[in-house]
Amino acid sequence: MASCTVSILFLLIVAMSAAEPPGCKIRITNRGLEMLKYETQKFVVEELSNITMPEMKGNEGRFEYTINEVKINELNLTYADLAFQPGLGLLFEVQNSSIALSFQRRILYWFFYDTGAINASAEGVNIHTVLHMTKDDLGRLKISNITCDASIGKMKMKFTGTLGRVYDFLATFLTTGMRFLLNQQICPAMNHAGLVLINSLLETIPVRTEVDKYVGIDYSLLSDPVVTSRSLDMDFRGMFFELGNENNTLVNYAVNPIVREYDRMVYLGLSEYFFDSGLYSYYKAGIFQMNIANERMPKDLEMLLRTTYFGTIMMMNPALVEYPISLRLELNSAPKTTIKTSGATVAVTAIATVMVLPPGTAPVQLSSMTMEAKFNAKVSMKGKRLAVLADLRRFKIFSNQSALESLALIPLQGPLKTMLQISIVPIINNWTKRGVSIPLADGLDFVEEVVEYHNGYLIIGANLHFSKGLREMIERKIQTDAENAI
Repeated sequence: MASCTVSILFLLIVAMSAAEPPGCKIRITNRGLEMLKYETQKFVVEELSNITMPEMKGNEGRFEYTINEVKINELNLTYADLAFQPGLGLLFEVQNSSIALSFQRRILYWFFYDTGAINASAEGVNIHTVLHMTKDDLGRLKISNITCDASIGKMKMKFTGTLGRVYDFLATFLTTGMRFLLNQQICPAMNHAGLVLINSLLETIPVRTEVDKYVGIDYSLLSDPVVTSRSLDMDFRGMFFELGNENNTLVNYAVNPIVREYDRMVYLGLSEYFFDSGLYSYYKAGIFQMNIANERMPKDLEMLLRTTYFGTIMMMNPALVEYPISLRLELNSAPKTTIKTSGATVAVTAIATVMVLPPGTAPVQLSSMTMEAKFNAKVSMKGKRLAVLADLRRFKIFSNQSALESLALIPLQGPLKTMLQISIVPIINNWTKRGVSIPLADGLDFVEEVVEYHNGYLIIGANLHFSKGLREMIERKIQTDAENAI
């Protein structure tokens, strides 16, 4: 029995240690939920205003009646709250509110026939709705279930028309039926709002999507969101992949980002793996190589290369002196990101090959050297796009052939570093400033961002801004789906 218990504990420990750490983590706090509350309240009012009710027919004594064309005129949400429901998801609650509505009547009493409008009000309206948040099979955040309970305390009616006062005694009978019917329509409307409309909005959050023509990114959830009374935490894979070979990905051994704060509306945690998987994917896609020749070659650098390798050229073939010189840069391994409390850096190792380009024949190699560079990487957010700005911090070159040649390369170090700063770093920054989208619903943006660097990961704290209303975002998603279906 004891050995069986030890085996089970061992398997549990192995399973826990084998769990994939997130490359990206998002926390939404109570402050973020407070900002979402107004949009949610407005959205719920619009949904309940669209309630349709079936026609009522019946008789009471000598009265025969028909009630139809029921319209919700106004909803007065005296108290409405949106909060986290620990272990489940979100709680939307309405208390002691009222609904004003109107409908048409047709009443036959003996030989008298009368029509007119009825104004009614439902008071003491209470709605308790819990949205269960989970991840689906694709790793997308979704509302998997809704628990709803609604009640109406009382209902009042006011008749108008020729025989309005005569029919007041029907009010008690009709209000009972109308209260029952209205109460039966509230939860179905809330279910449709969450399971259909809100889920359609959650589908705008990218899960596995292309970044450009070289790589894509996987933002699938690794587990169901963790909901406490203060926050909703989501762990995303946060992994880039090469589009040409999606199975060739980097294994995540990085530190799990830890979000400790609750002061801002939202926090985004990114580990070193998030950036390394991107650099690895681009490296495998073959974009980290460059040929500098002809008009792309700075004149002073070309002159320096000719001077440095003049002896080599003369020993090979003096006729090569008059031909153009090229410099080929190619990374021999994927760049590596390091994040510390002092900031983020990216280490790069490349092979630089100097060649002469005689026309009509193959290039003639003069030398091959190793270049090691370290870049400072400044991370920033704009809207929902994450961007990186690189700045060359350290640079050195050495020969792959001999220590003596490494000494001869010292005069090249300064000009090559300048060439990198002036010619190559701007190209890199022009590419990286396009950024990559983070897993956030369409219409929501980060504002007032603050980046904090930790050992192995960084945290971006920000507030949220609705660039569109909740209804507008949902209608745009529905319209887009309809257009794509054509």
